[in-house]
Amino acid sequence: MTISSAAPATTIDDVLRDGTVHSVFQPIVELDTGRVVAYEALARGPQGPLERPDHLFAAARAAGRLAELDAACRSAALNGALAVGLQAPLTLFVNVEPEVLDRAPMEELLAIVQAAPGGLRVVLEITERALATRPAELLRTVERVRSVGWGVAVDDVGAEAMSLAFMPLLRPDVVKLDLRLVQERPGPAIAEIMNAVNAHAERTGAVVLAEGIEDEAHLAMARALGATLGQGWFFGRPGPGPVDGAVHGSLVLPSQLPDTVSEDADVSPFACLPIDVPLREAPKALLIELSKQLEREALRLGAASVVAATFQEARHFTPATTLRYRDLVQRTGFVCALGEDLPGEPLPGLRGAALDPADPLRGEWDVTVLGPHFAAALLARDLGDDGPDAQRRFAYALTYDRDTVVRATAALLARVAPPQEPLPSPPRPEAAAPVAPGGPAVGRFDVGVLVSATGDTLVQGALAATPSGVSIVDVRLPDQPLVYVNPAFERLAGLPTSELLGRNCRFLQGPDTDPAAVAAIRRAVDAGEECRVTVLNHRGPERTPWWNELHLAPVTGPDGTVTHYIGTQVDVTARVDAERALVQERDRTRSYLARIEELAYTDPLTGLPNRRRLAEQVDTAIWNARARDEAVALLFVDLVGFKAVNDRFGHAVGDELLVAVAERLRGRLRRNDLLARLGGDEFLVALTGLPEGTAGAEAGRIADELAAVVAAPVVLRDQEVVVRASIGVSVWPEDGADFPALLHSADMRMYATR
Repeated sequence: MTISSAAPATTIDDVLRDGTVHSVFQPIVELDTGRVVAYEALARGPQGPLERPDHLFAAARAAGRLAELDAACRSAALNGALAVGLQAPLTLFVNVEPEVLDRAPMEELLAIVQAAPGGLRVVLEITERALATRPAELLRTVERVRSVGWGVAVDDVGAEAMSLAFMPLLRPDVVKLDLRLVQERPGPAIAEIMNAVNAHAERTGAVVLAEGIEDEAHLAMARALGATLGQGWFFGRPGPGPVDGAVHGSLVLPSQLPDTVSEDADVSPFACLPIDVPLREAPKALLIELSKQLEREALRLGAASVVAATFQEARHFTPATTLRYRDLVQRTGFVCALGEDLPGEPLPGLRGAALDPADPLRGEWDVTVLGPHFAAALLARDLGDDGPDAQRRFAYALTYDRDTVVRATAALLARVAPPQEPLPSPPRPEAAAPVAPGGPAVGRFDVGVLVSATGDTLVQGALAATPSGVSIVDVRLPDQPLVYVNPAFERLAGLPTSELLGRNCRFLQGPDTDPAAVAAIRRAVDAGEECRVTVLNHRGPERTPWWNELHLAPVTGPDGTVTHYIGTQVDVTARVDAERALVQERDRTRSYLARIEELAYTDPLTGLPNRRRLAEQVDTAIWNARARDEAVALLFVDLVGFKAVNDRFGHAVGDELLVAVAERLRGRLRRNDLLARLGGDEFLVALTGLPEGTAGAEAGRIADELAAVVAAPVVLRDQEVVVRASIGVSVWPEDGADFPALLHSADMRMYATR
């Protein structure tokens, strides 16, 4: 694109009008050969205050012209690449702005690519910011990109754990590592990122690209991290075209799979189950416990996990559920909950969506948990029982098949409501003369037409005097505009009649208006029914928020069809504020009670679960084992010699010894094994997922290893302390059908080994 020679533009309007957005190109190098196989197009504004891309995009966002700038940048990238000869076999990396990614004009861009004489290979980069803010749009964009033969890259992977959680859903062809991974000292966080990235690359064939390579040390670290491509000043700074003297090559991307996750956008998670998966039946009470177990797995995975769930109806999202999902929001990467009449944000940070009653999801109970190394889903279908709620039966499957979990999660995320955006107000036509009886309604409206053919000034006077807002819309006209408002409505809207008539009532809404309330209004109007709803509106040019208790009633014509809607509005802001204050107080109380309950389940010294919590966990593990034909082992660990340590060194040293032993036990166990402190010098270990035939032998071997790690000397306060462990083992189902029976059997065997 040609850069204007005029004076530098100072506003985003100037930039977009004059077409002064252009691209510079930074090489992407194959690390093993040194060949340049691709270039990334980087946007630049005209010389001046908007030259830097961060300033350019900030100005566009503030002016509401982000989509225009984003389209201009992509057009400049493609046209600029063709102009300087960056064609096949080279690949061009082009960015898309997350906030407008679902509106990217792919057809126009595809036309540019197809017009290239030598062809143009394109990879579209999506940044981390797109992952959680607009997941449904993100999946649709990935589908569109792949449908035209382009590749997909996720940028800045590792800057936040969110990118690790979404990688299985996006299946990117290229994973671009954030520059801090090659420039900073290695640590646990970098190790976690690289485990996830390399696992994805191994499963899918994705290419790993390291950004920010500026010297030989960065290059060595990039290779160590598993990158095969590199980008940074070490290879070349952004320039107007290809690097002089560079040897160019071709970038080989993994072939596009036909079963991309976005294809499942319109199906239900239960329908994602393979036909050969056996289904079981269970009451709702069991599904609740299985769901809680999956939620606990997600908490363990932390920020690198996605949790998606359905609740059939909003009433099933109970206060107890709210407490659990508040924890999930705080400790995991992304959480969504869907159900009939559920709002777009059931609680802060929780993404939601109101399901249409006809959506097949309405009849399902689904919980999916997806992380870099873990995938599990409870997928259930309501069998339609009419009995007590807790006894309602479901057909269900508990699956750990990664492909199934990915497809089911994608099906849920495809329904997540986008962030609500204010709708633009339509043009306001000039007011017309009153409507003659029997004539079409245009512009202003004579309310007497709805009462009698001759009009009724008494009715008009009553409407003018009522303190409630009254409005009438004509549903026969395009965009269903207001055709009458009374003075009270003017006061509520904060605008005169001349600025109200001819506009759709949606102008009263704003970004914080509940999408579920808006959807309820639309459903009622589409069906020609009454509607009562409390909705957040905004008043006057200042957009002051107020709560509107709205009642809509249809008016039919002689042929029985709905011609108008009469709306009455009452400002109930004071009442809503009082109710919210009460809810907040209740939430604080529930949070306090939840903390008390947590303390009731936790050993305060070691931080381990106590016997009560372990009993619940073992019961859930037994349910899982029964479904998978596995076994569970319980180990009773008693410290021999602990009393002598207490007597000789004091209780403080004894407490430190218990903490040290707890850490040693935890360090030896597998990720899915359970550890608890029974009390005093006694610990319990539950081994899950054991093969039925060898469970006893496996549990015995682990018991020996635990005894060995406990017996190693511990240095506390410059004193060497030695204790040993006596361990009894019991195995489900041979030694007991439930936790108490297993505990008794392990206890007896522990005493036999002393």
